[in-house]
Amino acid sequence: MDLTVVDSFTDRPFAGNPAAVTVMDAFPEEGRMQAIAREMNLSETAFVVPRPDGDHDLRWFSPTIEIDLCGHATLAAAYVLGGAGTFHTRSGVLVCSRADDGWIEMDFPADPTTPEPAPPSLAATLGLDAGTDAAPT
Repeated sequence: MDLTVVDSFTDRPFAGNPAAVTVMDAFPEEGRMQAIAREMNLSETAFVVPRPDGDHDLRWFSPTIEIDLCGHATLAAAYVLGGAGTFHTRSGVLVCSRADDGWIEMDFPADPTTPEPAPPSLAATLGLDAGTDAAPT
């Protein structure tokens, strides 16, 4: 198994945010991935598996648990794959592409917002009259 340590968010070695990345034919048993991440002792180790459609499956492990979403390790995985990639993860599909300036950009999944009514105590906490939305004078 080859592991590559990539420093994300920087253009120089030993700076930024490091993540280990390995590209494999199939995910090993979960306990083995956890042991590898513990041995690497970085905030995240990324495990990448190619899919038949050209995309990749991606999982992240910290030294102690599997992670649901990790931006810097996703960028590191894209870097290892040549600067771009579409990754299927527990958090949804993440797409990385090479920008015109050479940096790698990631499109994060977005959950649509839903308006919620303000709690009844908010107006008083902000020093507003309950029936207005004007700031206090």
